[in-house]
Amino acid sequence: MEILHIEGTRSTPEIHFDPVDRVLRIAGESYPENSFAFYQPLQAWIAEFLSENSGAVVLNIGLSYLNTGSTKCLLDILDLFEEAFVTGRDITVDWHCDRDNDRAVEAAEEFAEEVTMPFNIIPINEFP
Repeated sequence: MEILHIEGTRSTPEIHFDPVDRVLRIAGESYPENSFAFYQPLQAWIAEFLSENSGAVVLNIGLSYLNTGSTKCLLDILDLFEEAFVTGRDITVDWHCDRDNDRAVEAAEEFAEEVTMPFNIIPINEFP
């Protein structure tokens, strides 16, 4: 599989997933006009990757703002990885956020409650 790279904009995050290093990076803000259209290619890429590859995957997420549609799409993405995790895959989420941003911390904590895979909330100054 090829590297998936989507440049970020003012309203969409940068997305980078290299199938060799197995790290998915999503960073920026996410409030596209149509969240489902924006995230659909990523969801399809992840589903294909998970069906064709084994091994550990790390999700590095650093989103300072998400609209409602983006939240739903991100939950769908986490569900794809959660399904892989419960079948024995090594999946870890590292959610990077500004600890002084109460909404960002609450969002990270709410996402963490939705999954059983390891979910680390990390101060933003540690975002790779």
